[in-house]
Amino acid sequence: MAANGQPMTLAQATQPTPATHAGTTAPPPGEHKSFPPFDSSTFPSQLLWLAITFALMYYLMAKVALPRIGGILEDRRDRIASDLDMAERLKQESEEAEETYQKALANARAKAFSIAETARLEAKAASDAQRAEAEAALNQQLAAAEKRIGEIKAKALSDVGAIAGDAAEAIVASLTGAEVSRAEVDEAVTQSMAK
Repeated sequence: MAANGQPMTLAQATQPTPATHAGTTAPPPGEHKSFPPFDSSTFPSQLLWLAITFALMYYLMAKVALPRIGGILEDRRDRIASDLDMAERLKQESEEAEETYQKALANARAKAFSIAETARLEAKAASDAQRAEAEAALNQQLAAAEKRIGEIKAKALSDVGAIAGDAAEAIVASLTGAEVSRAEVDEAVTQSMAK
């Protein structure tokens, strides 16, 4: 039978009845139902469950989630603080190491300069000593040479006197034809050389 009280035809009987999304039949046309959360007859029970759920969620957040988050934040803060302290300590150590390096470098430069200056002074002293020895040896050789030259000169002068005497004797003999004694010739040569 149809809703209006008349018998249903075969076409009407085979047509599906309107259904809701959940697969239930629609309410009769005279009855109008609203969405359950907006239904004012269910407000008290909804408020009760809202309060229970809020209290339970508040308890879980206060006792479980927030302490864990606070612990994580505290651990991060401590780790960051320790990392900053370590970085500051390493910075100070590197500055001290650089200062030590600069001092060692300055000491090494000063020592190298001192060693170079000492070596220069030693080389100069050795050079001066060698020069003094060479000059002394040259002076000795010069003195020996002057002595030998003096001896050679004296011998040459004595030979010159003898040669001059021989030449004078030969010249007098050839010019005058007279013979002169050797003593007279030597005396005349000696007097002329002394002038």
